[in-house]
Amino acid sequence: MTDRVIPLLDVRTATLAPPPLELLGATETPDGLVADRRSRPLRDLRISVTDRCNFRCTYCMPKEVFDKNYHFLPHGDLLSFEEITRVTRLFVAHGVEKIRLTGGEPLLRKNVERLIEMLSRLHTPQGKPLDLTLTTNGSILSRKAQSLADAGLRRITVSLDALDDAVFRAMNDVDFPVSSVLEGIEAARAAGLTPVKVNMVVKRGVNDHQIVPMARHFHGSGHILRFIEFMDVGASNGWRMDDVVPSADVVTRINAELPLENADPNYRGEVAERWRYRDGGGEIGVISSVTQAFCADCTRARLSTEGKLYLCLFAQQGYDLRTLLRTQATDAQIAGAIGRIWRGRGDRYSELRSAATVGIKKIEMSYIGG
Repeated sequence: MTDRVIPLLDVRTATLAPPPLELLGATETPDGLVADRRSRPLRDLRISVTDRCNFRCTYCMPKEVFDKNYHFLPHGDLLSFEEITRVTRLFVAHGVEKIRLTGGEPLLRKNVERLIEMLSRLHTPQGKPLDLTLTTNGSILSRKAQSLADAGLRRITVSLDALDDAVFRAMNDVDFPVSSVLEGIEAARAAGLTPVKVNMVVKRGVNDHQIVPMARHFHGSGHILRFIEFMDVGASNGWRMDDVVPSADVVTRINAELPLENADPNYRGEVAERWRYRDGGGEIGVISSVTQAFCADCTRARLSTEGKLYLCLFAQQGYDLRTLLRTQATDAQIAGAIGRIWRGRGDRYSELRSAATVGIKKIEMSYIGG
């Protein structure tokens, strides 16, 4: 049995943000062209709407940490839908074009459809609708898919780590069946939330034998299967480099049975490297943040459940926007704070990853989403 690293501090409060008044510099009218210190624009915002989840996936929210005594955030600490919409509008003015709702499990947030409806009314300065999407574990998607689409959601991503029911139940650690997630994926397709993306986190010796069966199952389905290298997010998942299956190995395994060819990215900063089936059966993606850093083109910011802005999935520190939203700060002042934070960004954790960086305190994935 391998040792499990258990965090001793609540990283939600241990990561200190600059006092809100220090963020209030000059007011700003965003021009959509803000860039960080590495000339990376701000194009994607991932919004965590809850820190709760009904799964206890061993690589994300292991039971040893997130047990019955774990204190989740009280409702009053969460950003309201009105606050989320207001700050999102300011991010959009700075250049954000894509919004992803995440968690925890975002479908556990009561009336999340109302938030989707509010966000769907936002447009870029050029008048384009936002690319509004959501990531879910699929557990209640079969009941929610149509209402999500009716509210204005455009696409959806579903996490599914194995087709083998025993393997999947062991990984989600709440004995949840594969069949219910597959029903959710079908409901999303029927509701028009397409193309459905299916994310599989691959961990050596746990579910890597499911790589090819997953590829076979979704080949020709119209869905896009994406394989994610097991990452060192947070401190609770017992990450070791030995557990990582490199994306190159994933592609090799699939190509041996279902020949692949490389495909161009859809846009700058796309996380997944795209591969097409040579027989026209669709495509897969591989997300290689461990073995092939994509920091140079990262255009993503993350907003936590209670309103902290994080500039990297592996961040140690967040910036408190909630206090600004709940004081008398004007839109121009908050826009100025967002711009100031992004322009100072130099994050490139995956490029610097080493034995020294792996041990540092990082925010948990369950808190700001993947």
